[in-house]
Amino acid sequence: MSTESASAIQKSQVDLVDFVDWSGVECLNQNSSHSLPNALKQGYREDDGLNLESDADEQLLIYIPFTQVVKLYSVVVKGPEEEGPKTVKLFSNKEHMGFSNVNEFPPSDTAILSPDNLKEKPVVLKYVKFQNVRSLTIFIEDNQSGSDITKVQKIALFGTTVETTDMKGLKKIEDH
Repeated sequence: MSTESASAIQKSQVDLVDFVDWSGVECLNQNSSHSLPNALKQGYREDDGLNLESDADEQLLIYIPFTQVVKLYSVVVKGPEEEGPKTVKLFSNKEHMGFSNVNEFPPSDTAILSPDNLKEKPVVLKYVKFQNVRSLTIFIEDNQSGSDITKVQKIALFGTTVETTDMKGLKKIEDH
């Protein structure tokens, strides 16, 4: 993952929050009073008083399914200087991952977040690895200071939707 970024998000890219399948979103090792919606949902993630916090240790494992196939270009991860995420591994279309098996799979991309990244500088992803994304797993391995609690104030995913047919919307044509 390149920590170099374009000066801004490209015009054709959109915030993919509207395409998140909220019924399937999961976060392992989150503090129940500082949960994932604080960092991911629009409105909540803009409030600096709200954040996602890890619970037992510094690691977080986030699963985000989408309602349609997307192309992911960049990610924004905002966090405090000390407890903000440092090593972030992203996995495209990997379901049912847990802390016990997350290291068995090669990540689609890895980022070491800089202080600028934690202040909302987008991290540009390896574009070829994120072409047909149905779900994204984000593994936050550690934080900037090595403390036991990781805090994430905002996660924003930028990309485009892939034009596909909505199979649920199709109706069977009756034979006459």
